[in-house]
Amino acid sequence: MSIGSVFPPCEESYTDGATGAVIRRVTDFPAITHHPFYYLRPFDDAMTFLTFTSHRTGRPELYVEWQQDRKIVQITDQEGINDYSFQAGPDGRYVFFTTGQGAWRVDPTTCKQEEICRFGELVGTGVCREKGMVGAAMGTTTVSGDGSWWAIPVKTGATSRLIVIDTETGKGGAILEADSIGHPEFHPDDSSLIRYAGPYTNRIWIVRRDGTENRLVYERDAAKKEWIVHETWRPGSHEILTTQWRHGVIGIDTDTGSVRRVCSFNAWHPSVNRTGTMMCADTTYPDIGLQLFDVLDGIGEPEPLCLSESSNVGAHWDTDHCPYDDGPIDVYAPQHTHPHPAFSPDGRRIVYTSDRTGTAQVYTVTIPDSIIRRFSHE
Repeated sequence: MSIGSVFPPCEESYTDGATGAVIRRVTDFPAITHHPFYYLRPFDDAMTFLTFTSHRTGRPELYVEWQQDRKIVQITDQEGINDYSFQAGPDGRYVFFTTGQGAWRVDPTTCKQEEICRFGELVGTGVCREKGMVGAAMGTTTVSGDGSWWAIPVKTGATSRLIVIDTETGKGGAILEADSIGHPEFHPDDSSLIRYAGPYTNRIWIVRRDGTENRLVYERDAAKKEWIVHETWRPGSHEILTTQWRHGVIGIDTDTGSVRRVCSFNAWHPSVNRTGTMMCADTTYPDIGLQLFDVLDGIGEPEPLCLSESSNVGAHWDTDHCPYDDGPIDVYAPQHTHPHPAFSPDGRRIVYTSDRTGTAQVYTVTIPDSIIRRFSHE
């Protein structure tokens, strides 16, 4: 298979046995296939296409499913794509991704690929991910809500640098250095503000796009071995929503430092809709499926959406505190076995990955209107 190859849509759909939610299987490639990380953009804002990566050629390549006719098109033919670096641009002109040494964009309509930045030209040397399969090793990047800026962590020896480039010209540079920089995310409403993850001991940081005002916004309770992980901005606020594993989700007001309880169940990778009113989280230990909950009521009672039937590999999650505090551990957690639920721009569908068939594939599930109305806060 090569760039521009067209594949017929996957016609499988079914209903969840417990909730009746309608689930559609997007892909049936005989290879690992997954959508972007839970807080990154799987669709363009107009929802003309859904983007994902698949190893069906023997290496990661990018594909889109056009929503009008659901045809699937291979849009890259590029060696060394970082599996979790990709996301759709908001206006749909490009899908952005990185390789080991460069930042790329591809036009999903023409499949024209362009390398817009070489990391060596900005920081002398470097690669776009650390070793391993979790945290900073995933190589996630972030494109701003207005599509103008792209923030990319680059590892240079023992140091990590966060570079920010103009998405049109590729010009830019490093805005900060740290021991570890992972999972950056532009604020959805403010392209001058970025949050990122440091080491587990000091996890949640924010910084301005120009490198100023870099600061830690949450001091974890080390005595209780508190495990803070899987964060995201809440649209319409300066609040960061983050998992306090396995005790629920908390909200951190980055302006005042105040902390509030959002939910109290084992929300694993919690994503938020664009109005900032509803979240969806996968679950593990125990796996009770994808759960929807209210962001604002201070209770966050989970509402079952569907079972993902994913294998959720990662024995280190079977704990109620941070396992890294107990000493070095060998982590085996292939990310394509985790659902990583993400909202569609209109807030009516959830995209997730599941290896229920034995191979990771992409699925969407439609949120019932009754739940959308209940959590809308209109």
